[in-house]
Amino acid sequence: MTIAIKIINSNRLMSHDRNLKWLNDRRIIYRRDPINDIPTIETKQYCYYENGTYECYNLFASKAKITTYKSLKWHMLVLFYLNQDNNYGLSPFFEHVARFIAKKDNGFVTFFIGEKALNEMIIDVYHNGGDPPKNKLRKVVFKPYSGLDLSGKLKIVGQLIGRSSIDKEMIYETMLDLNEWGKKITISRIAGLLDCSTRTIHRHMCYDLKREKQILNEKV
Repeated sequence: MTIAIKIINSNRLMSHDRNLKWLNDRRIIYRRDPINDIPTIETKQYCYYENGTYECYNLFASKAKITTYKSLKWHMLVLFYLNQDNNYGLSPFFEHVARFIAKKDNGFVTFFIGEKALNEMIIDVYHNGGDPPKNKLRKVVFKPYSGLDLSGKLKIVGQLIGRSSIDKEMIYETMLDLNEWGKKITISRIAGLLDCSTRTIHRHMCYDLKREKQILNEKV
């Protein structure tokens, strides 16, 4: 347990070394809001999707790094998908981007990946990429430069998601928001955001939600 804690803390300290400037200088797209789903409510600060949307891609938004091969491949699939129309996704330049992301010294991953495994991953993305990668369902998508601090965002999420009865989907959405904003996920925090009792949250916490809560907290 002590070793795991040390690793997580070390990753957080190193997160500031993530070289996003390299991606920005080359105009690599790593964030995109929904393009087909229409928000139920839209303001200058956020979009609310009552039925949720899978179209929100926002890589590298938190301090959490890529910690597994599976996650690295998903990031590559998203980058390939988002950049396929800008002459990067389907060109040899994508391989350059993929190798940059996979190199530990550039601050995106926490592990070293062998040349053979990396080559196989890149080839697989070339052959199977292009369609929208599997994504998490989101209901509240905040706009860049919304001017909202963490407290303001959490308040809006609680108000919007708390519109109807509590279910597993709402709990999962709240967990994702807490994780994105660097907050440890606890039952009391979820209950506070959804304006319900901790007993209600416990009643809806199935095995999958408990496991996801643990995984997300390990990244904070």
